[in-house]
Amino acid sequence: MEHFLPKGSRLMRGKIIKGIGGFYYVQTKSAGLVECKAKGVFRKQKKKPLVGDDVEIMLLPEEVQTSGMAAGNMTEIYERRNRLIRPAVANVDQAVVIFAVSYPKPNLNLLDRFLLMMRFQGVPVVICFNKTDELAQEEMAVLAQKYSGCGCALFFTSTKDGNGLEAFARRLHGRTSVLAGPSGVGKSSLMQALFPDVLVEIGEMSRKIRRGKHTTRHSELFYLEEDTYVMDTPGFTSLELPDMEKEELKEYYEEFAPFTDCRFLSCVHINEPDCRVKEAVEAGKISLERYQNYKSFYEELRIRRKY
Repeated sequence: MEHFLPKGSRLMRGKIIKGIGGFYYVQTKSAGLVECKAKGVFRKQKKKPLVGDDVEIMLLPEEVQTSGMAAGNMTEIYERRNRLIRPAVANVDQAVVIFAVSYPKPNLNLLDRFLLMMRFQGVPVVICFNKTDELAQEEMAVLAQKYSGCGCALFFTSTKDGNGLEAFARRLHGRTSVLAGPSGVGKSSLMQALFPDVLVEIGEMSRKIRRGKHTTRHSELFYLEEDTYVMDTPGFTSLELPDMEKEELKEYYEEFAPFTDCRFLSCVHINEPDCRVKEAVEAGKISLERYQNYKSFYEELRIRRKY
């Protein structure tokens, strides 16, 4: 898109990390954080900027900046790779769900709901079991086995002894991640352990942004290092299943894939005879607990459609 550039202004690309009261805060490589207003043409196109959007901005010359930080106008919103509704964010590379291994005891039904919800939206999932210093190696091995075939990257971490932190940090690097998990699992402690200096800067910048503006909680990406962003989400204790047909459910269980040559092509792996998936469960090749949650979700979807 061509633009008339006022003297002293320049075009650059960035990512929206926060939006408050009509202002959008865009992280750029060359100018740092820039406070922007969106062009009116976006309203005419019914195109609302969203946290996570990759955008083009026109950086204004210093003499017209009034907020004490770099200022500009948003001129283009690039095509989104994906979009999550809750939390409201675009262009997510992965969803990272964090559970404690012992206290609070991991609710695997809740974890499986999260995996299903993210897979339904086409977002890769990373599972992080935190506080590994509180659990024996044998018990962790059992937990790892349950999720070894689900198609998700799996990490075990501890902020007390540093176990797994380096590998987990590498997984976050260069990606936009949404962090999720119940309260008390150690999300904040993990981020403090991995990015202590950055979080201090984030806190100072957040206070600067909020000064004189609305302070209601908004979706916000935190810039940790080059091309690395995270969004924290409130702790959750329950999740609705996606709006899907019960017959679709089996397609979202990757560990079922090697066992699809059942007697019936339409087999949903519940009550049908000669079912390879059920045989795999009995043989220990598929987690019994994962399969039991699958049956529970299938029934929940059946009842939802009935009423």
